[in-house]
Amino acid sequence: MNEDILLSAQNLSVRFGGVLAVNNVSFDVKRGEVFTLIGPNGAGKTTVFNLISRIYTPTSGSIDYAGPHGMLRLTEQAPHQIAGLGIARTFQNIELFEHATVLQNLLIGRHTHRRTGLWSEIFFTAKTRAAEIEAREKVERVIDLLDLQHHRESMVAGLPYGVRKVVELARALCTEPQLLLLDEPSSGLNVEETEDMAFWISDIQEELGITVLMVEHDMSLVSKVSDRVLAMSMGSELASGTPAEVQSDPGVIEAYLGSIDDASNLRRDITKVPA
Repeated sequence: MNEDILLSAQNLSVRFGGVLAVNNVSFDVKRGEVFTLIGPNGAGKTTVFNLISRIYTPTSGSIDYAGPHGMLRLTEQAPHQIAGLGIARTFQNIELFEHATVLQNLLIGRHTHRRTGLWSEIFFTAKTRAAEIEAREKVERVIDLLDLQHHRESMVAGLPYGVRKVVELARALCTEPQLLLLDEPSSGLNVEETEDMAFWISDIQEELGITVLMVEHDMSLVSKVSDRVLAMSMGSELASGTPAEVQSDPGVIEAYLGSIDDASNLRRDITKVPA
């Protein structure tokens, strides 16, 4: 695999009974880019995410990943190993500990980096204290990056939906991933919150150097932050390329609107990106 490629999915297919949810899909994600999967509901986008994070096992095909421990085949790894390989993800439906504070939720994201044992934890040895300090420092940097200072000690259950979205993103960043999987990060957000999310994603890519693989429906966000896009429909690939190239593809237009004659409407809707 080319050294510029961080993740390579080849000929992925997955079948649930008689339903072919993903059909022979292939793509490469380059280091440092934002690569986005788009498509109508039921296109198979989140299923691809679940294959990468090992929630599902493909019926056929492979996923290779050039992680911190060298090249490996993700499809041969156990689900609980994925976070430790430098892959983090968020979910379309927020998965946080609602009766814990923001700080406590973010510290949970550091669990893959803990190297202390049971007795060290019980007696709170110098090694454990050093590990606690390091974890807190890492978390505070993420809090500063995403402007969560005012919510540090707030209970998640009392936070607005948009803030909880950012907290989930922050927890994923606390694992220090090489590859960040974002499953519909703008889902449920208003226009202003979506613009903020675009800002965070750009910062994550540019300042932290993290590669982002995203599933998204909001085409203004896709156009603003994505380097490359893969469009899917009915589990299969439709088109790939830059956001502009994909949004102009007749197959993509028809998959979204059901009629190529409505192409002008699609272009108007998905190019509403501030200059």
